[in-house]
Amino acid sequence: MFKHILIPYDGSELSMRAARTGIELAKMSQGRVSILHVISPFKTIAYMGAILAATEIAYDQEARNNAERYLADVQAVADAAGVPCQGEAIFGDQPFEIIVQAVTDKQCDLVVMGSHGWRGMTRLLLGSETQKVLLRCDVPVLVCH
Repeated sequence: MFKHILIPYDGSELSMRAARTGIELAKMSQGRVSILHVISPFKTIAYMGAILAATEIAYDQEARNNAERYLADVQAVADAAGVPCQGEAIFGDQPFEIIVQAVTDKQCDLVVMGSHGWRGMTRLLLGSETQKVLLRCDVPVLVCH
């Protein structure tokens, strides 16, 4: 069975359902989970960089606070199930690339993720992060709806 499950988590209810599924799988197989939250970096316009510097600092702090809360939420579910869990938040433009790299770096043997997250119109135009992970990942990906 699966011994190390990666669960990308974006804070949505769908993502929490995927996290619960991944944690339950890890419990049944006596495995462990790694939770990954990818934070989109603050986008600045070059000529307004000086004006937006304070806004970027505030954004980064709020994003880190949200990430800590998201990771703590999933950690609580894993703790209640008795499943070893480690969480990490990383800034990155392309969440799918970070997810696929984490699978390799952490030697995961399964990814459990929701079918979509908080990507809105961008998801419709560019494709979902889940779709991109499915196309590029070398391990099985369980997609939860």
